[in-house]
Amino acid sequence: MSPSVAGVVFLVLLITIIAAAFGVVKEADELAHKLGEPYGTLILTLSIVSIEVVLIAAVMLGPDEVATIGKDSIFSVMMIIMNLVIGLCILLGGKKFGEQEYNSQGTMSYIAMIIMLGGLSMMLPNFIQGAGGGVFTNVQAVVLSVFIVILYGFFLAFQVKGYSHLYVQPKAGFMEVPYEERISVSKSDDKNNALTKEDKKEISIRAVILILMILPIVLLSHNMATVVNYGIKAANLPPQLGGVLIAFIVFTPESMTAVKAALNNEFQRTINLCHGAFVSTVGLTVPAVLTIGLITGKTVLFGLTSTETILFIITLLLSLMTFAGKRTTPFVGIMHLVLFATFILLIFNP
Repeated sequence: MSPSVAGVVFLVLLITIIAAAFGVVKEADELAHKLGEPYGTLILTLSIVSIEVVLIAAVMLGPDEVATIGKDSIFSVMMIIMNLVIGLCILLGGKKFGEQEYNSQGTMSYIAMIIMLGGLSMMLPNFIQGAGGGVFTNVQAVVLSVFIVILYGFFLAFQVKGYSHLYVQPKAGFMEVPYEERISVSKSDDKNNALTKEDKKEISIRAVILILMILPIVLLSHNMATVVNYGIKAANLPPQLGGVLIAFIVFTPESMTAVKAALNNEFQRTINLCHGAFVSTVGLTVPAVLTIGLITGKTVLFGLTSTETILFIITLLLSLMTFAGKRTTPFVGIMHLVLFATFILLIFNP
């Protein structure tokens, strides 16, 4: 392809994929309101992350050797979601409502999962013998993939059964109520929100439409990956931009939904969307990428660079400080935004 033809093809594919992604988010958002939290947000995050897995798989199955595409995409998602989007939500929500409330127990469980899954998949490879150079051996890849899937599966099970009250917007004084009474109230709310026959029919239709909206992304992802690789090489840009671009394409619609939730004073939903998105990203992408690497025989490198390791640790520490209480602190949003800007700076000027 000539540069002009590649540019036109890229724009057509990009617009089509983003339009389909917005369609997925629209249907998932409607399902979220019908099903309530945390079920609705789970549908949205799982739908979005499935798109990311498809795009990464398309790049990996191409002719080029892209050993770091999984790691680049996951790390980019972390910096975008946990710094850019969270920073904007804290700042904009704080400007409109002041300090916003959230459920600290549920939020801490998200951060614990991020530390666990992110540490196992992206920090551990650089400090074990492995296959060398931040690469897992085949046995390590299989066993760690199983561990991550099991851990993520248990997390989802606890989130939707028995502990769903930790992932809903807290009512005034609700967390001071004894545990047994909180469970009783949650079950009572579930009964009050029981779905009618018409609701179930609408949910079924929207679920089918959601799947149909994902299809164009699946079908066009390989072409998109080819054009992106061509453009990055032709323009002599940093190879990490491939992962950053995938993250931006996939998570822009969900990020807009998270900001909208913060502006509606639903900050717990913002947390569910952002932190839930990253937990799902690691929980689904790492096993998928390692499996593709094992099947195709391609090298998969998950070990972070020294710069990425420092940014990873700072992001985790800042997130722990940000959500250590029960309300947001607007100024902290600026810190997250500065950290994201530093991430972009270091891509182009390492």
